[in-house]
Amino acid sequence: MWLRARLGSLAGERGSALVEFAFIAVVVFVPLVYVVAGFSAVQRGVFASTAAAREAGRAMGTAPDPATGAARAQAAARLAVQDQSVDAGDVLVAYAPPGAGCDAAGGYAPTLTPGEEFSVCVTVTVRIPLLPEFVDANTATGQFVVERDRYVDA
Repeated sequence: MWLRARLGSLAGERGSALVEFAFIAVVVFVPLVYVVAGFSAVQRGVFASTAAAREAGRAMGTAPDPATGAARAQAAARLAVQDQSVDAGDVLVAYAPPGAGCDAAGGYAPTLTPGEEFSVCVTVTVRIPLLPEFVDANTATGQFVVERDRYVDA
């Protein structure tokens, strides 16, 4: 009998657990899903830049001349970036001298001489979901070192 009296006093709180759960779901789960989506977008950009640098380096390293190689490298980088479902409009391919990092990329042009070594750097702009388009400070850069074969016809 006392149990019925005790449970009867809680009758005014019916449905409060549902309200509390909905509040917690909005406060905790929505930001958590956004953070996971943001991290996956950044990781996709990193994978895209690394794959694009590798493919652009292979295309440049096997090209017969620098002009053809640059065109092939740009096309290969765009395809690799599109393969990761990243916007290929924000792809920058640059070359760095041997031993230098991507910070020195941009002023160097490979000559494709036998045995030449250089780095291919690909920078991809990463878009975070629900952020405006003008926020493009998030970039991922991939680097691939190319060593041209020493025994090629020059």
